[in-house]
Amino acid sequence: MALFTNRAILTYNGAETVSNTVTGELIGALTVYKEAVPSVYSPGDTVAYAVSLVNSGSEPLTGLTLTDDLGAYAEAGESRTPLTFVPGSAVMFIEGLPAVAPVPTGTDPLTFGGLTVPANGDVLLIYDAAVNSFAPIAAGSQIENTATVTGAGEEARASAVISVSEEPELSVTKSVSPPTVMQSGRLTYTFVIENSGNADAGGDLVLSDAFSPVLSDIAVTLNAAPLDAGAGYDYDPLTGEFATLPGAITVPAAGFTRSADGTYAVTPGRATLTVTGAV
Repeated sequence: MALFTNRAILTYNGAETVSNTVTGELIGALTVYKEAVPSVYSPGDTVAYAVSLVNSGSEPLTGLTLTDDLGAYAEAGESRTPLTFVPGSAVMFIEGLPAVAPVPTGTDPLTFGGLTVPANGDVLLIYDAAVNSFAPIAAGSQIENTATVTGAGEEARASAVISVSEEPELSVTKSVSPPTVMQSGRLTYTFVIENSGNADAGGDLVLSDAFSPVLSDIAVTLNAAPLDAGAGYDYDPLTGEFATLPGAITVPAAGFTRSADGTYAVTPGRATLTVTGAV
């Protein structure tokens, strides 16, 4: 589609009068629609894109080329592409019936050539793209990619936006010191909880353990600060069952920095819990 403007000129006895300017829009026969499933992403996810080409004209549109920028953006004078086409994933339907899927002639940008849309018909092209290390992952980030279809005197485009999933991604590592202890000696368990996600973890977060041998006279710290029994944790000195209370531990979201090559580096948020007691 394209906008056009024009105006008339009236001349009479050497004088000239210009009319008002009128504006119109020239609409082509081709319309493009694009959808992404799912609409949220995490690093390493695969997203399916469905691109519909609709021909409202009475003649088939042949020799069309579809180009998808895969969310490419400019940074530091270079182009970064946050999505990677999954080879062999393309499928195509013509007026709802399965058809031989085209083989891309390029993958960055993703390009499919030689497409034909029947008169008063439609073509649906579906393909997968993987979220790679150039994808932004801080909270609030998005990837917008645009499919452009050209050929047969037509040009149409459509975009799809996916948003980063905002959730914690937790791991826990346990260690004991000293690894060898005498009867009636004391030992310390250390729990390091890391969050590689883009949202804080708290609320119903609970760390539980069953100490064997059972510990007595325990002391608990969270990030080097004392944690009180009944307020921050429960412990049964008869069974060795230990559990923090909901809300006692909050693990902050990870930090994200852009590396020199344009990829994202993750610095996990961290909380450290220690339990010291006699055996």
